[in-house]
Amino acid sequence: MASTYRAVEISSPGVFSLVERKVAVPGAGQVRIRVEACGVCHSDAATVEAQFPNLSYPRVPGHEVIGRIEEVGPGVTAWKVDQRVGVGFFGGEDGTCEACRRGETAYCQNAIMTGITTDGGYAETMIAEARALALIPDALKSEDAAPLVCAGITTFNALRNTARAGDTVAIQGVGGLGHLGVQFARKMGLRTVAIGGGPDKEHLAQKFGAHIYIDAKAQDAAAALQKLGGADVILATAPSGAAIGSLLPGLKTRGKLAVVGVSGDAIPVNGVPLIFGGRSVVGSLTGRAIETQDTLDCSVLTNTSACKSRGSIQTNDGWQGTLPSGAHYDLNKFKSLRQNGAQTERPRGRLG
Repeated sequence: MASTYRAVEISSPGVFSLVERKVAVPGAGQVRIRVEACGVCHSDAATVEAQFPNLSYPRVPGHEVIGRIEEVGPGVTAWKVDQRVGVGFFGGEDGTCEACRRGETAYCQNAIMTGITTDGGYAETMIAEARALALIPDALKSEDAAPLVCAGITTFNALRNTARAGDTVAIQGVGGLGHLGVQFARKMGLRTVAIGGGPDKEHLAQKFGAHIYIDAKAQDAAAALQKLGGADVILATAPSGAAIGSLLPGLKTRGKLAVVGVSGDAIPVNGVPLIFGGRSVVGSLTGRAIETQDTLDCSVLTNTSACKSRGSIQTNDGWQGTLPSGAHYDLNKFKSLRQNGAQTERPRGRLG
């Protein structure tokens, strides 16, 4: 086994560096994974652009990680070498905070966040907590599984925790999160309405299984939902607070606006439709490892998959644009880097 491995680290905000590091030995309760694929998620910008408080650098981003276990640490009994596993945004809990004590470990107040508080999967190997792993079904290729351990579980969990078969569910956005949300909603037996920002997304929405498409640029999306009888659930995936808030009147009485897309602007909430309709706005984070397992198993049973493509970035010009989940990252495709002006291949989160 080689004594070193390659990784792409953020040495300071916006600065990418291809480095060689010494292979680490997993500690108690940990495993070392040989990375086969890692998706690029919009949330990686938290690391790249220093959007998360108290970040320390250098840091290796990436929290849609699939690979094989090549070494287990002391005390690890549930996993063995060569098993193919995945780890997402939620990298482990402390087990002692109030949220953990009440069983809400995904909302741990001192959570390990892959690629943010610990090094992630933009590397040939990484250390992961054994309790954060999910087993990858044989039917899934590693590059297909990667987006599912973040974007997949985010939409899958939000839908199954808020909706039930036969409900009318609207998916706001047909991007990295939304295109998976549309697929899961349709395959969960939900009347699926996709809301996009233009006519160009209609064919994609239909491809992914939407029964109805609403162009939010051409009409008032909330009013259009009410013409359909209102939505039991609206899954908000596109990161625009103004757009998310405008959808509240489109809910049925007691309907839920479930928010999974983190917006830079505030979500304006009109008290009249909120109060007089008994409506609610709820947030939903990814989920626990066992829920990631559920997502992966469901994706195999229902043939749900993410769109993937590749592009390139400038390593020294900062993070350009935002990347939705669902892209495939392959370290073996990296070109040789130079101190200035070098490029490295990475996935471009573009659909179609």
